[in-house]
Amino acid sequence: MASRTVPTTQPLAIPAGLAREQLLEIYRYLRLTRTLEERLTALYRQSKVIGGLFRSLGQEGEAVGAAYALERGRNRDLLSPLTRNLGAMLVMGAQPIEILRQYMAKAGGPTQGREMNIHFNDLELGYLGQISHLGDMLPVMAGITLTFRLRGEPRVGLVYIGDGGMSAGAFHEGINFAAVQRCPLVVIGEYNHWAYSTPPRTQFAVEHLADRVKGYGVAAVTVDGNDVLAVYEATRHAVARARAGKGVHFIEVKTYRRKGHAEHDDQHYVGADELDRWAKENDPIDRFVKQLLQHDWADERDLTDIDGRVQAEIDQATDACVDDPLPPPESALPGVYASPAAAARLWFRSL
Repeated sequence: MASRTVPTTQPLAIPAGLAREQLLEIYRYLRLTRTLEERLTALYRQSKVIGGLFRSLGQEGEAVGAAYALERGRNRDLLSPLTRNLGAMLVMGAQPIEILRQYMAKAGGPTQGREMNIHFNDLELGYLGQISHLGDMLPVMAGITLTFRLRGEPRVGLVYIGDGGMSAGAFHEGINFAAVQRCPLVVIGEYNHWAYSTPPRTQFAVEHLADRVKGYGVAAVTVDGNDVLAVYEATRHAVARARAGKGVHFIEVKTYRRKGHAEHDDQHYVGADELDRWAKENDPIDRFVKQLLQHDWADERDLTDIDGRVQAEIDQATDACVDDPLPPPESALPGVYASPAAAARLWFRSL
């Protein structure tokens, strides 16, 4: 009897035009985001973080997936993150040591100890630090992307907004302006189930955030925000559409905020079983790892190697800055006033 050749199983084709090396790079950014935030949590509990600490636990996938679709590099695309989009800043080129120094208010940090969190810019690398008035970055990014269109520059802007921020008037004014002016702008709407402690059902009567913007003539889609590849693919399409002059595109990402508004928030308004369910069944990093391994896009050794290198990077960054000095008192005036006069060390006592 003639023997038959048993067909070999071929790895599933990688979606969204990505290569294996890009999948591993995306995994690195996911792991870097979570590891850095875990280190910041440890520093916060040691009272080494000045001010509040904001986590993106459970939302790393949509931040990294969306930003990865942009053209990165000096003076290319531009994004404006929110407090839970640290992963997007890392994708654009922000360094962990900058984030650590910023949170610990070090004199050598991006704002020399004047701010916290991700409230700082590097316009050449392509990120514009947010302000705390949620919703207001939409009109700011509308104005920036309008300059791209008026100058004929093939650049795109991307801005994140939460479901709570979408209830602010500035958001609606800004997206209407951007739609009318056909700005090359992509808006990521994060349906993360909590506006601080307010659930969606008490904020709006529609099922999807995407429904709230269609009345402005904005193309809008809804995707699974914890599926990194789905977010990347939707954003890649939106970015290409915006770059081609077709105006604003809105992407609603369904996700879940697994930490409180900030580290001080005990989440008493959330059932423990709900948090456990999202952690066990719908963690974006776990899901991405499962995709990589099941489809033979990566193996365990690849991921373990990345994990080790990320841990070493965070350890080295922490050691390099944790004992750095805080800013001296006399540094309070420069950077606040346009041309501050020289002031004595205890200048405030003469007021």
